[in-house]
Amino acid sequence: MKNTYFKKLLPYLVAVLIFLTVIFSYLTPLLEGKSLRQGESISTTCASKELSDFRKAYPNEVILWTNSMFGGMPAYSISMSTPSNIVVSFFDDALHLFLLPNPANIIFIYFLGFFILLLVLKVDPWVGIIGALAFGFSSYLFTIIAAGDYSKATTIGYMPPVFAGVILLMRGKFLWGGMITALFLALEFKTGHIQTIYYLTILILIYLIFDFYNKLKNKQLISFSKAFAILIFAIILALGTNITALWTNYEFSKESTREKSELSAKLNKKGINEDFNNATQLSYGIDETFTLFIPNFKGGSSISQLGESSETYAILMQNKVPNIKEITYQMPLYWGSQPFSSGPVYVGAIFIFLFVLGLFIVKTPFKWFLLMATVLSILLSWGKYFMPLTEFFFRYFPMYSKFRAVSSILIIAELCIPLLGILALNQIFNKETGKATVIKFGKISLLITGGITLFFALAGSAFFDFKSISDGQLPYPEWLMNAIVTDRRSAFTIDCWRSLLFILLASACIWAFIENKYKKEFIITAFILLVVLDMFSVNKRYFDNSNFTTKKSIQKPFPATEADILILEDKDPNYRVYNVTRNPFTDATTSYFHKSLGGYHTAKIHRYQDLIEQHIIKKNVKVFNMLNTRYFIAPDQNKQPQVQRNVAALGNAWFIDNYKIVENADSEINALSNFEPATTCIIDKRFKDYVKDFIEGKDSLSTIQVIKYLPNHLTYQTSAKKNELAVFSEIYYKNGWNAYLDGKLVPYIRVNYILRAMNIPQGNHKVEFKFEPKSYFTGEKIGFASSAVLLLLLLGITSREIVLYLRKSKI
Repeated sequence: MKNTYFKKLLPYLVAVLIFLTVIFSYLTPLLEGKSLRQGESISTTCASKELSDFRKAYPNEVILWTNSMFGGMPAYSISMSTPSNIVVSFFDDALHLFLLPNPANIIFIYFLGFFILLLVLKVDPWVGIIGALAFGFSSYLFTIIAAGDYSKATTIGYMPPVFAGVILLMRGKFLWGGMITALFLALEFKTGHIQTIYYLTILILIYLIFDFYNKLKNKQLISFSKAFAILIFAIILALGTNITALWTNYEFSKESTREKSELSAKLNKKGINEDFNNATQLSYGIDETFTLFIPNFKGGSSISQLGESSETYAILMQNKVPNIKEITYQMPLYWGSQPFSSGPVYVGAIFIFLFVLGLFIVKTPFKWFLLMATVLSILLSWGKYFMPLTEFFFRYFPMYSKFRAVSSILIIAELCIPLLGILALNQIFNKETGKATVIKFGKISLLITGGITLFFALAGSAFFDFKSISDGQLPYPEWLMNAIVTDRRSAFTIDCWRSLLFILLASACIWAFIENKYKKEFIITAFILLVVLDMFSVNKRYFDNSNFTTKKSIQKPFPATEADILILEDKDPNYRVYNVTRNPFTDATTSYFHKSLGGYHTAKIHRYQDLIEQHIIKKNVKVFNMLNTRYFIAPDQNKQPQVQRNVAALGNAWFIDNYKIVENADSEINALSNFEPATTCIIDKRFKDYVKDFIEGKDSLSTIQVIKYLPNHLTYQTSAKKNELAVFSEIYYKNGWNAYLDGKLVPYIRVNYILRAMNIPQGNHKVEFKFEPKSYFTGEKIGFASSAVLLLLLLGITSREIVLYLRKSKI
């Protein structure tokens, strides 16, 4: 009996072993103790430095705000812990198996997640290994890892098992289907990449419509209704476990640049046309779709490496240009329709061939659903190049207009293409399709896919000029651009022949199997090797050993400059810094050492963005002063960082003499161009009742100062000879910041478009601002309750299945 059990378990153990072997063969620097270097990850390290430091120093504090970026902002999408989500967190850690280092853990989730989906579809586990490798090695999944977008990558990795759970539900496996859906959907929400979850929703909706039609035709609507009800419950449960993160980020989005500004100029400007242009900027070109099975069809990446055999290298040598290797490591080989590209979306020539074959031979109508989903994702990825469909989705599908990079929807095709391909291969290996049928449609599929690659290999140069619309902006002489175009043409032709070769090899493997030339095990091994060889080599073009660096350089991305060291000598750390040696609003490095006016984040508080555009980039000194900008870092004559101290910075808080009431947001922000923030504050008329009893004029002996600083808890001591109005150099954010006077909750208002103000009574008082968002603390209670329900369901269903198995085995 033990031998029987081991034989059943063997393919799964081998699958895991193959996955790990392939992963570490690709990521050899991890075995040397190195870590992945990624721009977004470094930005996150910088942005979260203050949070990390204070959480270590004050472990009992719940710190949800940072003042290190953009004057101050919520930390929800930077670094936030949700202890209530303990069940999902446990499984998330477990699926990052054996504490595998990044990004090995994410690639493992790619493989394992798709393998689970194939098992649900009753694919032979040995054959499933091929499909898991094909999906996990899709080039886009590797380029986003190289960019450091771990959130998107992990969310994509959880897509297949969520889909597997839904399929189980619709096929009547209510308990297991509901549990798998709830668990993996909860993991999806935990990773937090809403755009990817939205695309998963589209995929599931297409499947539900498809399944509803079949159930209606077969008079099985009761079964569909039960499954749908359980699906809704699973969704609610998954949302509940992640409610803290979802609620807080939704709340922040309403105050962020993702929503419209109150300024009339922006309200008039930011209509559907601007949103549409922003959303469709990264539209996949129609002919660029051929990259799905010819990787260099459009040149690959905007920053590509060329070897010594390239035309570009030769022409640079001929012109005696210095540093040739460095230059040829950053060549703009991409010539597609997008402004830039980190690499193509390549799912493999082998699986494009198998996908086409699957359309002919797969017996179940499930293939038509996969075709529909694939075609829809391709059409939507074209964005502005296929306006009718894109505009329809943009106008009538909720939230679709909020997302950028419409080309990202190709992740649906990246899931469906290998899925149908492996179903076809599984059917062949199980001999569910007759030999004559496989030969007939195999020839047709070979003619279609091989014919396309052969046509482009022989005649592609007659149809394309291999020039990019952005070539005119490149600072290269004509002789160098001609060489680059030659190399683009060469890369195109070579990859056409390359894809044809892999299609022929895959065809040969199928032929060898159906003709009984080799055993099934041998052909499966051959397919595994072909898929790995194909995808491995393409991904190495965009994500190789050069993407890794030492762990020490990741943990401390850069040393402090002399300017940083000089500023850090200031014993009072409560000030802000404006660094113009780099773009202050697309770079977070300043935030690693200082409280910065700039930073890097996809969403800022929209009022702060208005302030940047209207005043900060225009160098309005009054605004710098009210933001307590004590230090400027600017380049000197030698372009080295140089510190300039601003002695006029107003400090953390001050009392004002008078105020000015204005009509609206336009008037408020415009008034900042000509006012004296040390004595006057600008107040929107919505807050005029708050200051109606204020008597103008301040007592020169009145004082206010910070006595304790935590990012989420600011404490001031005031001494006032009369009732005063204090302005605080802190960013106004109504959803969570509460003001306390001697321990009692009191109101406060927004002034100067972005800052806070508060009435301070005569005498000595303690003033506190605490960041206490209800969305977080109430969300944690809901999250804990949902996690408890999920845990009970997991334990109950698993225990039931174990008992049933033991009874069946008569143990």
